[in-house]
Amino acid sequence: MAMADDDDRLLAEARQGDRVALEQLLERHQARAYRFGMKMCRDPEDAKDVVQDTLLAMARGIRDFRGASSISTWLYTIARSYCIKKHRRSKFAPTLPSSLDADPTMAERIVDPSKPADEALAGKHVELALEQAIAALDPTYREVLVLRDVEGLTAPQVAEVLGVSVQAVKSRLHRARLSVRERVAPIVEGQTPSAGGCPDVLSLFSQHLEGQISKETCAEMERHLEGCVRCRAACDSLRRTLSLCHHAGTSADVPPEVQASVKVALRNFFSDDV
Repeated sequence: MAMADDDDRLLAEARQGDRVALEQLLERHQARAYRFGMKMCRDPEDAKDVVQDTLLAMARGIRDFRGASSISTWLYTIARSYCIKKHRRSKFAPTLPSSLDADPTMAERIVDPSKPADEALAGKHVELALEQAIAALDPTYREVLVLRDVEGLTAPQVAEVLGVSVQAVKSRLHRARLSVRERVAPIVEGQTPSAGGCPDVLSLFSQHLEGQISKETCAEMERHLEGCVRCRAACDSLRRTLSLCHHAGTSADVPPEVQASVKVALRNFFSDDV
């Protein structure tokens, strides 16, 4: 059974008061709320609060949720509201570590013991560069990239979460993608921006991914890429960067201590709701 179909079943049962179905529904989506909280708040404690508050809000509002949007869209809309509250309350924005040694959890999460030491170290640097590149984005652009390229929502779904037009989403997305690629590419493949005189193939490629360029423009871009090694490598670099972004949205687990905290909060909620 597809996840969306299973979500629909659990949602229907949860709206009828089935506590087990509600717990299962919240559990299967908690990682999304946590990842989003980490990417937007950039602080583990804030992310813990975001996932806990988000799931509690979903538990309270489950009977009123009519399914006009998807569960994931609803979740990100709620999580975003709590991230905004966190940002407004914070006097100082948290910063990412400046080196791998400053964040041992990052190293533990990235190292693959099955790979040679030098390859594993290179992977650590790439992953850290990606984390820093995403964190360096203005929140307006970061949330678009996280929702679209990390969490995998469609552009219309992102627009619904943010309350903006699809065109605004795509415009911000292209800028965010190119900014992240500019920071990550030198580490990933030693690439530099396209040479002068070449078309803006990176912007065109990003627009192509969103179905925004005509067949004629696409054909022109493909002809240019066939004869320009530099631009072809730049597009490959952007494609690889976006692949890393997607991987970041599927590999992060909710820490056990956060899961335990969420379970306690939900248990208290259900106890009060009896």
